[in-house]
Amino acid sequence: MGNFIQLPLLAMRGRVIFPDTTVSFDVGRMISLTAVKYATAHDSRIFVCAQKQSEKEEISESDIYTVGTVVKLRQITRLPGNNLRLSVEGLFRAKAKQVSKEDGAFIATVEEIKSVHGEKTLEQAYLRTSKEILKEITSGDSRFPKDAAVNLEKCTDPDVFINIASHYMQISVERKQQVLECARILERLEIMDKFLNDELEISRLERKISAAVRQNIDKNQKEYFLREQLKAIHTELGDDVEEKEELEEKIKAKGMPEEVEEKALKELSRMSRMQSSSPDYNVLRLYIDWLLDLAWNEKTEDTEKLADAVKILNADHYGLEKIKERITEYLAVLKRTEGRTAPILCFVGPPGVGKTSIASSIARSLGRKFVRMSLGGVKDEAEIRGHRKTYIGAMPGRIITGIKKAGSINPVFLLDEIDKISSDMRGDPADALLEVLDPAQNSTFLDRYLEVPYDLSKVLFITTANTLETIPAPLLDRLEVIELGGYTTVEKKEIAKRYLVPKKQEANGLKSGEFSITDGAVLSIIENYTREAGVRNLERMIDSVCRKAAVRLADGKQQSVRVNEKNLQDILGAKKFEKDTSLGADEVGAATGLAWTSVGGTTLTIEVSAMHGKGDVMLTGKLGDVMKESARAAISYIRSNSASYGIESEVFEKTDIHIHVPEGATPKDGPSAGITMATAILSAFTRKPVRKSIAMTGEITLRGKVLPIGGLKEKALAAYRLGIRDVIIPADNKKDLEEVPEPVRGDINFIPVTDVDAVFKNAIIGL
Repeated sequence: MGNFIQLPLLAMRGRVIFPDTTVSFDVGRMISLTAVKYATAHDSRIFVCAQKQSEKEEISESDIYTVGTVVKLRQITRLPGNNLRLSVEGLFRAKAKQVSKEDGAFIATVEEIKSVHGEKTLEQAYLRTSKEILKEITSGDSRFPKDAAVNLEKCTDPDVFINIASHYMQISVERKQQVLECARILERLEIMDKFLNDELEISRLERKISAAVRQNIDKNQKEYFLREQLKAIHTELGDDVEEKEELEEKIKAKGMPEEVEEKALKELSRMSRMQSSSPDYNVLRLYIDWLLDLAWNEKTEDTEKLADAVKILNADHYGLEKIKERITEYLAVLKRTEGRTAPILCFVGPPGVGKTSIASSIARSLGRKFVRMSLGGVKDEAEIRGHRKTYIGAMPGRIITGIKKAGSINPVFLLDEIDKISSDMRGDPADALLEVLDPAQNSTFLDRYLEVPYDLSKVLFITTANTLETIPAPLLDRLEVIELGGYTTVEKKEIAKRYLVPKKQEANGLKSGEFSITDGAVLSIIENYTREAGVRNLERMIDSVCRKAAVRLADGKQQSVRVNEKNLQDILGAKKFEKDTSLGADEVGAATGLAWTSVGGTTLTIEVSAMHGKGDVMLTGKLGDVMKESARAAISYIRSNSASYGIESEVFEKTDIHIHVPEGATPKDGPSAGITMATAILSAFTRKPVRKSIAMTGEITLRGKVLPIGGLKEKALAAYRLGIRDVIIPADNKKDLEEVPEPVRGDINFIPVTDVDAVFKNAIIGL
């Protein structure tokens, strides 16, 4: 057994490297780049093996041949796009005894394969025969380098001859691998002799075809000669010539823009000169199919009557009157201008309020095709713009893919969750979307795969988001924001009765006479089993009720199932929430705030503890920077005005303050908790309790002013759901009360304040 060495392994796609040769190639996969980095850090040697399936991007140890060549890195050139061009010298053949993956690269334990010589006379006889065959091949094949042919003629070492000849021969990876793996010289020569004879036969056939064509045409008709030669080659190979002629007819009949048609015909001409077994043939064929499948002129006609569009919106959605009014205006302008000045709408709101559903309804109301593309988790710009078709497995971006799916040039295209895109080293998708959503640019949108401009100006783009905070400013500037707030209990009940119950009843195979659910049961589900701004969890609960009803009917014990408040708990289990669960005894150092999140409004309990210490301040509960600043501003105000509240100034120097917001696993940030923190802090120092029945929201300044906040509607709904009926708000937010639904506005006592003293007066008992 020979000596074993450990080397980084580089998997080659569609190529076998031999000893005694110097070759150059490009690498770009991360696993390959890591292997090169490892090699340069050691002795610059690397073990190169062929990949069994060249089209496979992600590979394991089983996807690689075990026999390869140990090479020496001679030159490394950096290319655009984080790629490298390597120049290597083949040293010797080797076999991998073990392959493992370490730190993102394959590491192989290899043993050198020694060539085994046989009878010298016989080897030389085979060598001489191979040289004669190779000489005849090269004399008529311009693809074989002349200098290589001269060097092979002078070569006296059969092992070296086999390596160099195999490198230049136009044979498959499998055949080259067969030559590489064989240890006995005589056996390698026998294999080479067979491959060379096959190549000689192909070379003779090519010359025969060329001579046959020349006999039938005039020497001056060059174009005709080339076409006839190509036909003769395809006939000999069994290729379908009629298919290519049919493709040409389809391209000319498709009605593509002139530039696109010219590109398609050019690529078809290239494809026609290739063998159907060639990888490049399949690449070009797929590319032409994409151009043919895309809509270039096909479009749907918009609904003529605006009243019909409005009727569909009302049928699909309950409530949302202001939203419907804005969409009606949008549709009216769209029809009057024929889409020339249509803004890009962005529906913003918590999950489950119907953002995606409204976009679908807009498509239905216009009579257009609807395409949805989720942007959640998209990090690669290529997902928008596509990959160049020269890459293995390249495809157009998701924009062009969606257009192909729609089959028209004017679909309604929903870009869902635009607030959740991010970026990495592969580019920023937001930059690509800037072009997509800009009417001044999207008429000539260039997908990298297509390599020709595509007109997106007739596409009606709509976006959705849970929050605006994470949308890049340049992208947000192109959007018209329409906010969708949460639903009241009454609205949820109507949505459930009109849409959710019939939908889930049908989905679970329940007939109208077999299943029913009372209004009281629906209301109980809303109040006791869900707590959300939208209706997504409500839909899940109704679905659960329907499934359990289906089980009871399937048993045959019941002919019908009626769900009411009394038997609901038997079906869904114990209640998850109790009304007024947030209320209780008044407490010292604890105040209830209101916060807005990406999933709607919520309550926020802030706890403060004052204890003997050195004046330190502790902030816990996974608070963001803005919230921490609000806490320090609240402390500073109370300290500067301590005398007004009967607190000796020296107390702060001897007291540690611990501010905590429960549910520490959830990140919290924003300035609107400022007055809540101040209230809890003052309560802790004065030992006077805070009213549990009151909630508050507002930003505090060092002078004690209360500044306006956002998301008042969602915060009001959160208070309403928890049974809180007194809410302190900044006076500047009084104008926003119009957005609060009438039932909520009538049931909650909103207390506008301009300064924090008014907050303390209303919230702290006995101050």
